[in-house]
Parts: sequence; structure tokens; C-alpha cells
Amino acid sequence: MSKRKSGKRQPPKKQNTRNTRVGTMRMHPRGFGFVVSEDPEQKDVFIPKHLTRNAVDGDLVEVTAVPSSKPEKGPEGEVLAIIKRERTHLAGIIASIEGETIIARVPLLGEQGSVLVKNKKKSPLKVGDRLIFKVLQWGDDQQSTVCEPHELIGHISDPSCDIKAAVAEYNLSSSFSKKVIEEAKAFGTKVKPAELKGRLDLTKIPSITIDPDTARDFDDALSIEKNKKGHFWLTVHIADVAHYVKADSLLDQEAIKRSNSTYFPGACIPMLPEELSNNLCSLRQGVIRLTVSVLMEFDPDGNLIAQEVKRSFIKSKKRFTYGEAKEILDGKKSPLAPMLHQMVELCQLLKKKRSERGSIDFSLPELILLLDKNGQPTGVKVEEYHIAHQLVEEFMLKANEVVAQHLHAQGKSLLFRVHEEPESENLDSFFATARSLGFSIPAKPTHTDLQRLFEQAKNTPFSQQLAVGFIRNLKLAIYSPQNVGHFGLALDYYCHFTSPIRRYSDLIIQRLLFDEEGEKLNLERIGKDCSEKERISFRAEMGVKILKKHRLLLSWQKEDPTRHFVGYVTKIKPFGLYFEIKELFLEGFLHISELENDYFIFDPRTSTMQGERTGIKHVVGEEITVRPIRVDLIHQETSWELCYTPPGPK
Repeated sequence: MSKRKSGKRQPPKKQNTRNTRVGTMRMHPRGFGFVVSEDPEQKDVFIPKHLTRNAVDGDLVEVTAVPSSKPEKGPEGEVLAIIKRERTHLAGIIASIEGETIIARVPLLGEQGSVLVKNKKKSPLKVGDRLIFKVLQWGDDQQSTVCEPHELIGHISDPSCDIKAAVAEYNLSSSFSKKVIEEAKAFGTKVKPAELKGRLDLTKIPSITIDPDTARDFDDALSIEKNKKGHFWLTVHIADVAHYVKADSLLDQEAIKRSNSTYFPGACIPMLPEELSNNLCSLRQGVIRLTVSVLMEFDPDGNLIAQEVKRSFIKSKKRFTYGEAKEILDGKKSPLAPMLHQMVELCQLLKKKRSERGSIDFSLPELILLLDKNGQPTGVKVEEYHIAHQLVEEFMLKANEVVAQHLHAQGKSLLFRVHEEPESENLDSFFATARSLGFSIPAKPTHTDLQRLFEQAKNTPFSQQLAVGFIRNLKLAIYSPQNVGHFGLALDYYCHFTSPIRRYSDLIIQRLLFDEEGEKLNLERIGKDCSEKERISFRAEMGVKILKKHRLLLSWQKEDPTRHFVGYVTKIKPFGLYFEIKELFLEGFLHISELENDYFIFDPRTSTMQGERTGIKHVVGEEITVRPIRVDLIHQETSWELCYTPPGPK
């Protein structure tokens, strides 16, 4: 293949002409990528790591597209030319300085991504400096990408820079223009009496919000009543963001550019200005707010027998945190206790219905990082997924399903939340892991077998590992006007409707409900944008969380260099074993040479590793004790040593 200069399109070889296409490169952190075509009829093209030609996330590229040996996987190919670079600047960190040679690590370029820094202005630089670099020359397979310092963000030793660095790294919008803020402020701070006309008055029925401790944008509230026949009247109230954010307004243009709010430890980059997200649209306690309410009637068995969607207004009676709601359900006195207990009763019925149709319940705990005022982590808190979380989730799922069915029944196009079935070979690998942990699974597992597996795993140390392993083998859920159902929820019709303050897809659904979108609405384009921005936000959020975990681990190591940690072996390879630290949900790795003083032999049939002399056997799921010996914040790498030698096989 002839060489091409980055950024300039050159004609491909003749034999490739019929199989070329143009699309946007979407990179995976491990180095491979997918090229997404503007044509919704064309499947994404998988690009192996060694065939990306140094393309980065967002680049417009020309690629070959060759059918895969497995048609269900879509085509594979290679990058022929980079037509247009998405970025002129990159965010990174100085990794090494040796004389005039300065190397920076740039996470956007993948696990091994690095650039050569030309310090023409002789700026004072040191290892650990976090900067925004201007790209001087994009590299290729033979040459490094060359950059120069553009703006200093801070130093890796300063945790207050973590979010600013992530914003630069993932090109997030972190501030609103003056005009956008003015448009938001123009609505005032209170709902006007004239805005209530034509809406259903639901202020007379008690409604509550249940959210995390730190939440400020309350976009959903709940009401419930139970009559003498045992019927439940559940109403899910959602902030009427569409009333304020009109199509093609400045607020709308800013919202679609962001597509969602991005949540970092201790901070949030909102989709909408605070004047709306934390005030006028937020369903705060004791004030009137405009809502879209889904009114549902269920029989005593939890069957939905009637529903309607109305524009309304409410006055939330009480703002609960999940913990506060749980305390009342556990017996703490409150005038709202009967209401919460009715919610639990209906929740259990809906959970049973969901289980019967094949949906899988993971119920994973959440690790919350505790930070000081400078962003330095001081500890962690594990938030168990208890009944208060479950009832909110069940009611939101039902509201989303009802709205999707409602729009479909009206013959309207809508933006579905779709989730395709996973590849069978991916699940085979997952089932092999589950068997290695001691779970009994038939040769050809059914959906029921999957449900039974996760139910059995709930009271074992492997519940988190199995859930994460299963999710990693699933395809990503995306937004699309083409409905293929939702595998994970076992639903034929599903959309996102319940979080319009923080998700643009939900705002679109609100407009579609009341015919407030124009004829030119491109749901295909909006779906792709929302799916892509969701992926970017997730990567940014996880990047900061992992860095914060490493910061906490480093502080613990400095306080007590002898401190040991419990880990569970999650994966065994011929070259070593991977484990997860229980206290931090953080992955670690031990090379085979760092295990007990023995020659270990890997058995691929059982994914185990056994010492030839001692007979010590390492298996997936075993508990080990390890100690960190090096924590590298620049590369976010940790070296460990094994502190506990398990007994040999009985």
C-alpha cells in the first residue's frame, strides 16, 4: 500500500474501489476501532489495532470494508486515508524528559499512546505536567505524532486538575455561552400561573422524589394509591423540560451538542444550564413544577390495565435520599411510610413480571469515592443496591416502556433504546468462566439458566465479577429509530423518557409525545449523536474514577507501606493472573514470574495455573492477598506482590 500524508485524501488502489467507504472513526481504549458510516444501512466496519493508521477518535477516514467470515459480526477493514482530522489539540501528561527529548502520554491515542513534544518556546516543563498540546504533525506507523505545549492544566500531583484534564482530553463542553444562559434566565425562577392552564393539576396527590445524597437535578417524582380492590394507581412525574427547551432554540442547540450530562466524582457537567437543571426544571420539594405524568393502573397481580400520558403540574411533598427512604421502610416513623410500603408492594410485583419475561437482575453495589475540597479522595463508601433503589428503577422502567408503546401505537416515529442479543461465542466464554467458579450450567444454557445463575451468585463473593463479566460480553445499548427490542430488559418496546434534564434522547421523546418537533427531525442522526456522546461521557467519567482510585491507593500506601488488600482472581492467562481489589473495585495483575517460587503451568481447558513443584493451584474466583509496591499516576499502572500463599489442592 502506498503511503499517504495524514489529513489528505488520496485515491485508493483500484482493486479496493468497490469496497471502500467513508465514515467516522470511533476508537476503543485498547487500540482497535470502528468506522461509523453516515448511511444507516451500512454496518460499522471493525478496524484492528494495527490497521488504524494512527487515526484518532472522531477522524473522518476512508476505509476498506471486507465481509467478515461471520456475517453477524459485520465487515472488517483497514484505514486507507485520513480525510479530516477531528482535533488540532490533544491533552496529555509529560511522561519523560531526557535532554531535548520530551515524551508525553496521550490517553486518546490508546493504551500505548505517546507523542513527541517540541518545546520551541523553552517553557519550563517537568515530568507529571498535564497540558493541552497543539498538534504540529500527525504521525504514522514509522513516525511519532509531534506536538508543542499550548496550555498548562496543572501537575499530576494536584487532584483538583483531574476534571479539567478530562474535559480537555475528551473535548467536552464545560461552560455555557452568555446567550444560552440569558435564554435560560429569561424563564424566571418560578412557574407562572399562565403556564398551568390546560395542564392536569396533580398537586393534591402526594408525590415524592428519591435520589442520591448529592443529587441536585430531580427529574422524576412518584405518586401511588391503592384502592379497596387492591388496584395500584402509580403516577410517574417527569420534569417537562420540553416546555422550556424548544426545538432549534439556543438551549436546544447546546443540549444536542452535549447530548447528556457528564457525572464526575464530586462534580457534574450538565446538559442544561443550572437555571433549568438545578432550579426551574428540578422537581424540588414544596414548589410547583411543570411535569409530564404517566398515569398507570395495575391490578393486584401487577398487570398494567390502563395508562395515559398527560401534561401536568405537581408540588413534591418530600425529597428523600435513598438512605432516608430505606430507613422508613425499615421502621422509622413517617407520615409517608404507608406510601413507601405500597411502592415496595408494587415494585415486587413488577420485579416478578420482569423476571418471568426473562430480564436479568444484577443488583450491583456502587462504589462512591469520598473527596476533600481539593478533589483528593479520602476514602470510599459502598452503596448497596437496596429496595429503595429497586422501586425507583422498576417504576422508571415501566414508564419508559409505556411511553414507547404509546408512541408506537400512535404510529409515530420515535427514538428507541435498543439492545441487540450478544454473540453466542461471547456468552460461551462467559459460561466457561461461571463454570470455573463452581456454578452448574447446562451445555446449552437458556435465559432461565442465566437468571438462575445470577440469583445463585447474589450471596457469593462472585456476584460482582459475574455481572461485570456478563455485561462486558454484551453489545452496547444504543439509541435508534430502528426497533430491535431490548435484550437486557427482555422488552419489545423501550425508550428513554424519564431523565430529560440530563439526556437529550428523553427530551426528544417529550417533544414527540406532544407533536412539538418539526418535519425535518433526523432521528437516525440524533440517535447516533446521543449514543456516541454517551460513550464519550462514560469514558471520561471512568477515566477520572480510575485515576481517583489510584490516588487513594497511593495515599494508603504512603500511610502504611505494609498494608495488604484482598483481591479476587478474575481471569487467568498463560502469562499471569488478573484480580480485582475488593476495597476499590480496581483491577490488578500479577505476572507469572511474580507468583510463588515455582514453575507454573497454565491449563487452557480449566483456565487454571498450577505449580509444577509445590502443586499450588490458582483458579478463577480464589481470594488472594496482595500488596502494592508501586503506584504510577502518570500511566495509571500499579505493581503488586503476592502476600498470601494458598494451600495446594486437597
